[in-house]
Amino acid sequence: MRIRAAATVLSGAVVLSALVLPGAAQAAEHPGAATDLLAFAPQSVQPKDALGGTTFTDGVVNAGKDIVLGVTGKKAVPVTFTAFDVEGVAITQAFLWQGTDSSSTDTITGGLESDEYPTCTETPVQGGYSYSCKTVFTIDPAVAFKDGNGTAGTWKLFLGAYDLYANASYDDDVARTRIKRAAKLTANASPEPVKKGRTITVTGKLSRANWTTGKYAGYATQPVKLQFRKKGSSTYTTLKTVKTSSTGTLSTTTKAGSDGYYRFVFAGTTTTGSATAPGDFVDVR
Repeated sequence: MRIRAAATVLSGAVVLSALVLPGAAQAAEHPGAATDLLAFAPQSVQPKDALGGTTFTDGVVNAGKDIVLGVTGKKAVPVTFTAFDVEGVAITQAFLWQGTDSSSTDTITGGLESDEYPTCTETPVQGGYSYSCKTVFTIDPAVAFKDGNGTAGTWKLFLGAYDLYANASYDDDVARTRIKRAAKLTANASPEPVKKGRTITVTGKLSRANWTTGKYAGYATQPVKLQFRKKGSSTYTTLKTVKTSSTGTLSTTTKAGSDGYYRFVFAGTTTTGSATAPGDFVDVR
């Protein structure tokens, strides 16, 4: 199998330069995070230009879903992609990176390296060889993002390959994903029980992961929906939208109509995941 046969020969050529990315660009499990990133993207070559002839398609990160991370615990993020080369591929590498230009440390704000080299299955096709590849990024937010929450947002999939002649090819934007800070939401409706037609007050709090402190903190001035589900029903109905306070707290009122459950729902943002509070039951008499 070509991808294995040439791996030993090229092992010394894989690392063409040593780059230690600053702060937020450190990978979760590898102290020298993304040290090979610029090996595939020298400053004289523009993104998507290829030194070799390998091309990449069909990149998918985390099965197409956002990567939502709390403050503790590691998350395994699968990545799949397809590579093609006329002569054959010796080895591939995968990175997730954030920034505007992958060829300069000044414009890279985050970098993560896959746990291992991608595993690829070779298939002879017309005009060359196709490779179905997969790898995993294990991300620990307590390590990867401890230097700042600014890395939450859009990240790009960078793929590189060496062909059988040690020619490098790369594409720094094969696919995109969002890495988000996890959110939590609570809801409490009172008084319980309550007479029909009386006022019910629903309070709660929206908080989100702070990767720098390792704790959750209130998320200010965010729109949150108050929803109600009548006892015996499986469907929630939105009653109103309210905003969180400067500390992430919520408080609003509604009229008691019938027995049922009240909850808050947060849709999320480009940097923060969604959250739904458990329904709180109110007995109306």
